Amino acid sequence: MELKPGMSALVTGGASGIGKALCIAFAQKGLFVTVVDFSEENGREVAVLVQKENSKFHRDLRVPSSIFVKCDVSNADSLASAFEKHVQTYGGLDICINCAGIANKTLVYDDTSDGARTWRHAVNVNLVAVIDGTRIASQIMRSQKKPGVIINIGSAAGLYPMVFDPVYSATKGGVVMFTRSLIRLKRQGVRVNVLCPEFVQTNMGEQMSRRIVDATGGYLKMEDIVNGAFELIQDESKAGACLWITKRRGMEYWPTPDEQRKYIVNPSKSKRMLTNNIYPSIQMPESFEKIVVHTLSHNFRNATRLERVRLRLPVEPHSALVKIIYAGVNASDVNFSSGRYFSSNPKDASSRLPFDAGFEGVGIVAAVGDSVNHIIVGTPVALMTFGSYAEFTQVAAKHLLPVPRPDPEVVAMLTSGLTASIGLEKAGQMTSGKVVLVTAAAGGTGQFAVQLAKLAGNNVVATCGGESKAELLASLGADRVINYRNESIKDVLKKEFPRGVDIIYESVGGEMFDLCLNALAVHGHLIVIGMISQYQGEGGWKPKNYTGLCEKILAKSQTVAGFFLVQYAHLWQDHLDKLFDLYASGKLKVSLDPKKFLGVVSVPDAVEYLHSGRSVGKVVVCIDPSYRQIVAKL
Repeated sequence: MELKPGMSALVTGGASGIGKALCIAFAQKGLFVTVVDFSEENGREVAVLVQKENSKFHRDLRVPSSIFVKCDVSNADSLASAFEKHVQTYGGLDICINCAGIANKTLVYDDTSDGARTWRHAVNVNLVAVIDGTRIASQIMRSQKKPGVIINIGSAAGLYPMVFDPVYSATKGGVVMFTRSLIRLKRQGVRVNVLCPEFVQTNMGEQMSRRIVDATGGYLKMEDIVNGAFELIQDESKAGACLWITKRRGMEYWPTPDEQRKYIVNPSKSKRMLTNNIYPSIQMPESFEKIVVHTLSHNFRNATRLERVRLRLPVEPHSALVKIIYAGVNASDVNFSSGRYFSSNPKDASSRLPFDAGFEGVGIVAAVGDSVNHIIVGTPVALMTFGSYAEFTQVAAKHLLPVPRPDPEVVAMLTSGLTASIGLEKAGQMTSGKVVLVTAAAGGTGQFAVQLAKLAGNNVVATCGGESKAELLASLGADRVINYRNESIKDVLKKEFPRGVDIIYESVGGEMFDLCLNALAVHGHLIVIGMISQYQGEGGWKPKNYTGLCEKILAKSQTVAGFFLVQYAHLWQDHLDKLFDLYASGKLKVSLDPKKFLGVVSVPDAVEYLHSGRSVGKVVVCIDPSYRQIVAKL
């Protein structure tokens, strides 16, 4: 949801802390705000501040741009009345923030009272009022038949136990699970999400032991909380989402996909269930073209040939036949054509000849085997199996990745995007507030690494060769672009980042690897995703010796981690979904090289073009230009 002047928000607990910060942040966007709180003095003060900010957007209003409603949120009638006053004033409700919350000074097991003023009251304010506020807000939003967003303010104490206030921890845990269970409301236009920050310097936060706060890295900045709330509001893909914010790890969604897989009962009913066939029927030819490796060589053109082969039907029982529309080109195509990925023993690799070339593609399911029941003909899919440089390919159905559309941008998200997304998370252990260096940053995978590192809240340094590439990287959000044709990468890093670089995403190899290793900070992570500078040439890929490597990484507690995408197949679908969601919401740009390669016959030209160093963005081959035009109209 895009925040626009004239929209309205209701914020409980809006007189102080996080609630106050959100009220003012909304006002700075021109939103009308109802401040709901038990403190009349503070609440009216915030309402005045909101009106001052709103005066920049609105003049001659018939109603005040902000109102204060005194309310005990644990009183159901009082809370309902606050919502009613908001709707009467502003005619509807776009955003609801359920922020009111209290802590207990007495441990529940030491409390000898009936709890009416202590732990029972905390349960009513922290949990019951959130449930009631969500209920009322969702009913208003659904009745007005307009999209709405509800953000419940939870706490990191709802994700792990807080021994010094078990009741607070229990109520916030309830808020988290309640919110995550409301994902289906998205179907009715209402998205409910929960924000779980660690310690914030509010009146409540300052009651905590400073020793405990310091152990977690100190107080969060209020702007981090506001940014997190705005992300949950503006990202249309987020419903039933829990955003955890810490000083140590930055912003991340909880639980992780790995954790989710442990409790999802029937994953076949999730995103993998596919939609009706909206694509034109596919004519089955008697034969089709594909690229076949017939000789092991790093010279892709010499190693391959274009062949026309007969289309074999019916499809094998557990497989699917896919019509390829777009195929992606990768630097490692030359390693594959040399047999490098099959075995280090040339005789073993030679025994596999001939074999099909190509790592990745998108297309449409043309036929399925008798035993395939989770996928239907006409489904748009991505694949990351050998044989994508072909008009048709038969693939084990379990390896197909459902996608919204068979577009070239999705091809870029496969090997290139997934390597960046998973590599930074797993091998790089990426958090926020770090310096991240991306080499060959204007290439297919570098463009994703730059953006994902920036979205995670890092200072991103990107290297490239050429003005057009530098302009692209600046447009993708890189904080510092080093064009090695104009300046020395080594000198820039030494001068501008004297403490070193925390995370390096490296794909060039050779001298660049040496330079990166020397620039790595204490506790730094250097991720090796390739070594394109060593792939070509007579004899191809030759191992290098890195003298003193052990001594260097030992002295600074550094990590040099190799990353090979094939070994992370269990994460592909989740990360592909994440990338597409970011792309669909406008947070992620996908740069495709403008040079057109049409038909299977153009594949060798495309591979050589990528290795020429002239490409900007992802190089893609359109396997079937005629079908591309049909799909583009849908």
